Amino acid sequence: MAISITTELLDGCVLALLTHEDYYGYALTQQVQEFTPVSESTMYPVLRRLKKENWVITYDQPFQGRNRRYYQITATGRQRLQEIQLDWQNYQSTINRILGGTDDGK
Repeated sequence: MAISITTELLDGCVLALLTHEDYYGYALTQQVQEFTPVSESTMYPVLRRLKKENWVITYDQPFQGRNRRYYQITATGRQRLQEIQLDWQNYQSTINRILGGTDDGK
């Protein structure tokens, strides 16, 4: 059973992957799909939103007679990722307590 992922978490996944290297859209989609089910039709609006928020920038590289658009995380994107990571840690801790996890040792 797959649990749906929120917009904020999907943004965080994309930004986290981009901290390791720049990706073009299809390759980035493939990377995200290794962790959670997401379609290309979902990913491209995410990428446009991240660019609009200045969390990523784009550049084109020629490949086999065509251009590939690569995405690169910005300093603002790195700050946003830290916020998402903190939100996730707080959320995860709360859910672990509710579900009987061992987050707080009880």
